[in-house]
Amino acid sequence: QLQLAESGGGLVQSGGSLKLSCTVSGSTFSDYAMGWFRQAPGKEREFVAVISWEGSSIFYGDSVKGRCTISRDNNRHTAYLQMNNLKPEDTAVYYCAADPHVVNFRLRSLQVSYWGQGTQVTVSS
Repeated sequence: QLQLAESGGGLVQSGGSLKLSCTVSGSTFSDYAMGWFRQAPGKEREFVAVISWEGSSIFYGDSVKGRCTISRDNNRHTAYLQMNNLKPEDTAVYYCAADPHVVNFRLRSLQVSYWGQGTQVTVSS
């Protein structure tokens, strides 16, 4: 079992930046790909980014490509999402997730094994 805890959300002006963190406990962090999803009110959950356990495979959702960078520190059991040039449409609850398989983040999110509680990101115009 893994426990995931997000931090770093908040209120930021359009064009600003935020860095989200996801600290993992309970099992071997390096066994898992780590990723981020988001869900805005009234909208479906959306894939944001995923990074493989060793960092060699990284994918981004189309809506954040070029503005976000996902990374991880296996020694600190932490994954990060650096978000730049934020827009009001980025406003959502951001969820950290863990699963052994990168493909589940991109194509089968219902099969992603572990989820955090979410952190709110609000971008004002």
